[in-house]
Amino acid sequence: MSASLEATPTRSDVTVIALVGFAHATSHFFHLVIPLLFPWLMPVFGLSYTQAGILMTVFFVISGVGQALAGMLVDRIGSKPVLLAGVLLLACSGLVLGAAQNYAMLMLAAAVAGAGNSVFHPADFTIINRRVSKARLGHAFSVHGLSGNLGWAAAPLLMTMIAASTDWRTASYCASAMALLAYGLLFAFGEELDEAMKSSGDGDRASASVAVSTLSVLASPAVWLCFLFFFLITAAFGALQNYSAAALQAMYGLSLATAASCLSAYLLGGAVGIAVGGFLAGKRAQHQIIAVCLSFGAGISLLLACTLIASWAVLPLMAVMGFGIGIAGPSRDLLVRKAATQGLGEASYGRVYGFVYSGLDIGLATAPLIFGPIMDGGYFSMLWVVVAVLQGLAVVSALRVGSRALR
Repeated sequence: MSASLEATPTRSDVTVIALVGFAHATSHFFHLVIPLLFPWLMPVFGLSYTQAGILMTVFFVISGVGQALAGMLVDRIGSKPVLLAGVLLLACSGLVLGAAQNYAMLMLAAAVAGAGNSVFHPADFTIINRRVSKARLGHAFSVHGLSGNLGWAAAPLLMTMIAASTDWRTASYCASAMALLAYGLLFAFGEELDEAMKSSGDGDRASASVAVSTLSVLASPAVWLCFLFFFLITAAFGALQNYSAAALQAMYGLSLATAASCLSAYLLGGAVGIAVGGFLAGKRAQHQIIAVCLSFGAGISLLLACTLIASWAVLPLMAVMGFGIGIAGPSRDLLVRKAATQGLGEASYGRVYGFVYSGLDIGLATAPLIFGPIMDGGYFSMLWVVVAVLQGLAVVSALRVGSRALR
């Protein structure tokens, strides 16, 4: 077959990457819609911190279970209808939240948002793998990760500004409008997302056409190792997201604003690292890149735990740690792709990505259980030690996946 038939045109690649990236940014935006409205929701509905936190537990539990189920649906009916349904569910969750009259309706809004969020990794990555040419896969995964970070960054600015200037119901409806915008774009350019079952250019054409059972996917050691990898790195990230500001404030005597800025520096550094990682992911073995980057991050975590550095150096160190770990982002997604094509083929993309990325939600749901008691006990340095341990274990799991792929 000629190269012109094998390669996806540049314009089509860019369109697919942009559409999937915007959809992914929308899903990350909705990660923070409800928690950002806690200052308004808690007094209106008389919620305790525990009751408010349960809303996000519901979100991530449903999202985690839903990812595995969504992956099966993607392999059965295709990615585009599943992705459209997920975006529409996010829009519905914003409407339910804006109309909420009691705690039960808040719980329903969280559940619907979790169901909508569950489709993005299996649908997004299946579309990217099947519609983007192999030469641009690293950049596609880089944009996908970067867009998620931008969705996180946009949520505090927009939701807090709208809620403060109007009210929390209007902010909820505006979040719904953002999801409807994403739905409209996906629908308008839907032909670009139609999946042609084609060779990805790395010798798995035959396996693409073979029906693969779900049991075969779940029996794959590489898939379980990838699941473990995502659980470990996300549990570590959950610790930083939830508790790093408070820990750094207590350990280094930082102001609350400066400690919060350290987390922002970590996230911004991560976004830059993801962009750089897209250029590196296809040039070296992905598991080696991941091992170096996460080991670097673990080293900085241990350095922070020792409290031997000056307080002024904490913020730049957090930015550097985020940058290093961010570089591994595109490589981790390509590593999962290897796990999917090793004996399973393209026909299993949805189920592999759905199951593996459910580790993200389980990690986020588990992090408070691991690190909450550490913080309650005042063992602030221990938080960073455990983060480093989790990152080190993630390195081991990534190296195991890479070694299996090489064999």
